[in-house]
Amino acid sequence: MVDVVVTVALEVAKCLFPPIGRQLSYVRKYKANLENLKKQTEKLTDARDSMQKKVDDARRNGEEIDKRVESWLISVDKIIAEADTLTGEEENANKKCFKGLCPNLKKRYQLSQKAATKEKSIPDLKEEAEKFAQISYPTVPEEPWLRSGKDYEAFGSRTSTLKNVQSSLVDPDVSITGVYGMAGVGKTTLVKEVARRAKKDKLFDEVVFAEVSETPDIRKVQEELADQLGMKFDEESDVPGRARRLYARLQNENKILAILDNIWEDLDLEKVGVPSGNDCRGCKVLLTARDRHVLESIGSKTIGIDVLSDEEAWTLFKKMAGDCAENGELKSIATDVAKECGRLPIAIVTLAKALRNKSIVSAWKEALRQLKKPSHWNFEGVLAKTYSAIELSYKYLREEELKQLFLQCSLMGSPQASMQDLLKYAIGLGILKGVSTVEEARDKVNALVDQLKDACLLLDGINSYWFSMHDVVSDVAISIASRDYHVFTMRNEGDPRQWPDKKCSRISLYDNNISEIPQGWECPQLEFFYNFAPNNSPLQIPDNIFIGMPKLKVLDFTRMRLLSLPSSIHLLTDLRTLCLDSCQLEDIRVIGELRKLEILSLQASAIEQLPMEIGQLTQLKLLDLSNCSKLKVIAPNVLSNLSQLEELYMANCSIEWEVLGLSIERSNASLVELKNLSRLTTLEINILDAGILPSGFFSRKLERYRIVVGDTWDRFDKYKTRRTLKLKLNSRICLGEWQGMKNVEYLCLDELPGLTNVLHDLDGEGFAELKHLNVQNNSNFLCIVDPLQVRCGAFPMLESVVLQSLINLERICHGQLRAESFCNLKTIKVGSCHKLKNLFSFSIAKFLPQLERIEVIQCKNVEEIFVSSNDEVIGEIALAQVRFLILRTLPLFTSFSTFVRTTSTVEVEHNEIILENENHLYTPLSLFNEKVGEQNLFSYFINPTATKDLVLT
Repeated sequence: MVDVVVTVALEVAKCLFPPIGRQLSYVRKYKANLENLKKQTEKLTDARDSMQKKVDDARRNGEEIDKRVESWLISVDKIIAEADTLTGEEENANKKCFKGLCPNLKKRYQLSQKAATKEKSIPDLKEEAEKFAQISYPTVPEEPWLRSGKDYEAFGSRTSTLKNVQSSLVDPDVSITGVYGMAGVGKTTLVKEVARRAKKDKLFDEVVFAEVSETPDIRKVQEELADQLGMKFDEESDVPGRARRLYARLQNENKILAILDNIWEDLDLEKVGVPSGNDCRGCKVLLTARDRHVLESIGSKTIGIDVLSDEEAWTLFKKMAGDCAENGELKSIATDVAKECGRLPIAIVTLAKALRNKSIVSAWKEALRQLKKPSHWNFEGVLAKTYSAIELSYKYLREEELKQLFLQCSLMGSPQASMQDLLKYAIGLGILKGVSTVEEARDKVNALVDQLKDACLLLDGINSYWFSMHDVVSDVAISIASRDYHVFTMRNEGDPRQWPDKKCSRISLYDNNISEIPQGWECPQLEFFYNFAPNNSPLQIPDNIFIGMPKLKVLDFTRMRLLSLPSSIHLLTDLRTLCLDSCQLEDIRVIGELRKLEILSLQASAIEQLPMEIGQLTQLKLLDLSNCSKLKVIAPNVLSNLSQLEELYMANCSIEWEVLGLSIERSNASLVELKNLSRLTTLEINILDAGILPSGFFSRKLERYRIVVGDTWDRFDKYKTRRTLKLKLNSRICLGEWQGMKNVEYLCLDELPGLTNVLHDLDGEGFAELKHLNVQNNSNFLCIVDPLQVRCGAFPMLESVVLQSLINLERICHGQLRAESFCNLKTIKVGSCHKLKNLFSFSIAKFLPQLERIEVIQCKNVEEIFVSSNDEVIGEIALAQVRFLILRTLPLFTSFSTFVRTTSTVEVEHNEIILENENHLYTPLSLFNEKVGEQNLFSYFINPTATKDLVLT
């Protein structure tokens, strides 16, 4: 009844007062408005739930939600919450007023109006949701390693390499940087750390990474790079099409670093889709490989990474192995285990983790045993990952002779192995193909060793005559050789419990205390037998030992006591190389029966006579008698009968050469015999008595030589030159005798009477190949070079010159020289040259851009280092490379040069200056002319922080 009355009243109000009627209609329709709001809210809730599910699915897929969708969800949640609040207030609106006689019209009006307004906004929200083309976008999540550098250890040995790589990446002239090193040395870890720091320092906006591997799948590499860039390829698209898209994307990036890891062969970056060279723009490329040559073939700047230092290796091992590594009796074993890992990170980490916190001594001992006795089983044990990684480098060697040479390198015992020994073995085993001379074989061995170094399977030795192999790499090589070629090795152990079986092809025994070789032992497949005995051990060798070795090609018994060789050695009809270095030898006549022998090495052996039977070795190509200091007699005609001989080494021997001709009966060899060796290309010899030199001895042009005449042997270790000549003569050398030696690289002249000018008297063509010149103890030399007496430039390749005790030397150079003269000179040392007043004229000093060291000592009349004559045009000279100046005991010295000034351009880290006289130290004022000005040479050498280039004007 009350509702009827209200309805009638509202209708009357609408007729009498229309505006009021419209407002009062909210009261009449409040139930309908609330009901409509509920229905619209339910629909909106369903739409919201559907959208939220899509958003949740997108987020689970790692996609980024559209900001508009997120705003829509917030708005919807707000509307739904407000609608729920309105519908919850309906109960209050139904409460009556006037003691329950009349409805609460005010509440109904307010509630109905809000519901109607809210209900009208809901369709707009629903329509807005329908317009969303997509609610999310794929994102490119950052690689975890870009956020964490937990695998990188900031060791000192890595810091310098890391800085070099960083510098290369910011160098505008370098588009491709490559890091190379042996398997497991940490190349990938290093470049990832470089990338992480570069990203953190905002050097690059993006970093992408892909592994290429030994069997590259270009399509897969493209997909990896594209995925990190948020790109999608059509499944049907081919490799060239993908490369074009990827290339365009990388080329248009402002600052991006593309890392291609583990490259094994020449890779065409454009085929992958990676820009390089002039097209790279903002894209820098960082590569890793085991082979430096691979990186160079791609056009990369190469940076090497080496193994850890001893201290770093032990620190890493302790960290990975845990506290047990330093506890009790385990510490000494742990130390040995760590050493056997050869400072190689992958081996250290792998083994240390396997032994982590293990306190059982037997487990550590077994690990050490496996490391000390490499075998193919190691490929399946704890070190399987390490060994397999290195074996893969071996398998990837394309040429069979490269693989064979690599395996042979592991059988040479000592960590430092001789290139010359490797050459001897390679020739004897027939490893090298397509060579006919020893020189060709040497060139090929050098080339192959360089390839193995580029592949990080071999390392540099102490100098160019030696190489080394990493311990772990050596273990892997020995394991491969043992598994695939039946090779038997022993290192630093006692007698083997079991000698190798009949399948064995090569035996290598190094520094073993073996007392005897068993009687009746046969090895019919054996080709290589190497035994390095400790301290001339008296190894008992059965006389019939070689009966069971018909295929033996190389025999090396080093440091053994062999009063007589086993008679059965004559059965080795296929023997090509015989090395008896550092042995105690007496009777070696049986060697003459080895008619196919090509290499015979008796280096440093205690032998007094080379018997006439050696002359039967008509196939001999190389004879090494170096340092056989007791060797006095070589039977006559032995040397001349060796018609195939190409290389002869006789340094530091005591041979009493006879001077008689070949037709007269003799008891010793004559130097004349050497003239008959038409194939000889290499000669090392010292001849104490210069008077016995036969005519024409120097007329033949040799490829390699070290010849000392008139003096004791000099090892010449300082200069690694191919052609060295030292002359100490008591009579003038005839120019005709000199013709074959004009290609000399190191020349030492001592007491040569009758010569007054080095260049004119010895080589009027200017010593085109000479690198080092030492002239001493001569009172006749007036100058070293007189340009008026030569037809070309003087000493164009000369790097060092030493002039000592030339008491009448007035000038080093007399007159003007061509520009190419002395242009490579780095060091000049002058001592006790008492008539010399200066080193060079100002005009010559202009052509010394490489000069690094100047030493002038005890020269009574030296006044200046560089002097300018009146007729010279004063110019400007920059001696930017000078780092060492030593001026000692020069009583008349006044100044470095007549005119000198300095300009600041470079920094010097190492420098030295010694300026002293008998009575006082030189001061800067006494060192230079008064025209010097504020800067001087003294501050140039003394103060590294204010280093100056030296400029003479």
